[in-house]
Amino acid sequence: MILSQLSLYRYQIPLDKLLPVGKQRIDNRQGLVLRASALTEQGEAVTAEVEIAPLSGQDVDEQPLRGFSQESLGQVIDQLMPLLDELIDKPVDELARFAQETQLPSLAFGLSLLHARLSGRLPAARRDARTIPLIYQAQDEAPQALDARIDALERSTHAVKVKVGQTSMEQEVAMIHRILARRPDLKLRLDANRCFPLEAAIDFLACLPLEAIEYIEEPCQDPGDNAALYQTLGVGFALDETLNNPGYQFTMASGLSALIIKPMILGSLADLQALAQEAHEAGVRVILSASLEASLGINALRDLSEALTPDEVPGLDTLSAFSADLLVSTGKNRCLTLENLICLKQVTGEAV
Repeated sequence: MILSQLSLYRYQIPLDKLLPVGKQRIDNRQGLVLRASALTEQGEAVTAEVEIAPLSGQDVDEQPLRGFSQESLGQVIDQLMPLLDELIDKPVDELARFAQETQLPSLAFGLSLLHARLSGRLPAARRDARTIPLIYQAQDEAPQALDARIDALERSTHAVKVKVGQTSMEQEVAMIHRILARRPDLKLRLDANRCFPLEAAIDFLACLPLEAIEYIEEPCQDPGDNAALYQTLGVGFALDETLNNPGYQFTMASGLSALIIKPMILGSLADLQALAQEAHEAGVRVILSASLEASLGINALRDLSEALTPDEVPGLDTLSAFSADLLVSTGKNRCLTLENLICLKQVTGEAV
C-alpha cells in the first residue's frame, strides 16, 4: 500500500465553557488534522484522517500550560511539513517508522494512528461504547446546576471522574457528599493533579466515604508521597502526569492501582501497547483518557480503548464544552469539515 496524497490542516475551536487543564483553564482548543490517501496493490484508494493536538499553549490568563505536552503545536507543524514530502509515494509502513523516530509524542501518536487506520488495524468501536462522565464545579456555579448534571446521568453509569483540588477543601468535600447523596451507587475516580501536600491529602480523604473511592489520580504534590497516603488510608492511587515525563519507566509501587494514559502525550501506539502490557502484568489497570481533543480525536480514543483495554471504561467526557465537532459529528449544531479548516500543505504522489 503506497501513500498517494497527504494533506495537513489546522483547526481552532472556541469552547462554550472553560475546561480545566490541571489547575489552569482554557477557552479554545487548537490542533491539526492529517489526512492521507493510499493505493492498494489492486489500485483501490483508502483514506483516513487523524487529529494531532498537543496539550500545550496558553491558558485564559496567557500563562503557559504546565505539566502536559512538552512540545508546541508550532514544533509539530515545523517537523511535519517537510515530512509530508518524504512520505509521499512511500509504503504506508513508513508512517510507523517515522512515528518511532520522532521525539514529539503527539506526532508519534498521530502517525502511528494513521498507519493503523490505513492498514485496517484499528476497527471502529461499538456505537454504544461507554465513557466515564467528568464532574467538576464550574466557577460561580450554583449547587443546583451540579444536582441537575448528576440527575441527568444514565442509571447504567456506575463511576464518575471528579476534579478535586480546584477550590477549597470544604467546598469539594461538600460537593462529593452532594454527588453521593443523589447517587449513592456511584464509585468515584478523584483527579487531584498533584494539588495536595501529603497531610492535606490525608485530611481531605479522611472526610470522605473511602469505600466509594476507586482511586485518586496524582494526589500528592510530591509523587513520592503517594505510597505513604495509601499506607495511611488504604486508598489506591493512579498515575497521570507522571507518565508525561519523557524518561518515564513503569515501576510498581505500593498502592498503585491504575495508569491513566493520554495517548496524545505518551507517544506511538507501539509505546502505548508496551506500557499497557507492563502494567497489566503487574496487576495495574490501564485506562485511556483524553487530552481535550476534539471529536475526531475522541472518536479515535474510543476505538483504541475498545481494542486495547476492552474491560475498562475510558475517560473521554470532555466534548460538551466544545462549540463545534471536528469531522466526526456527535450531534452538535456545527460539525467542521476540511473545507472549514486552514490547509497548511497538500502533496500528491505520481500515481494519482
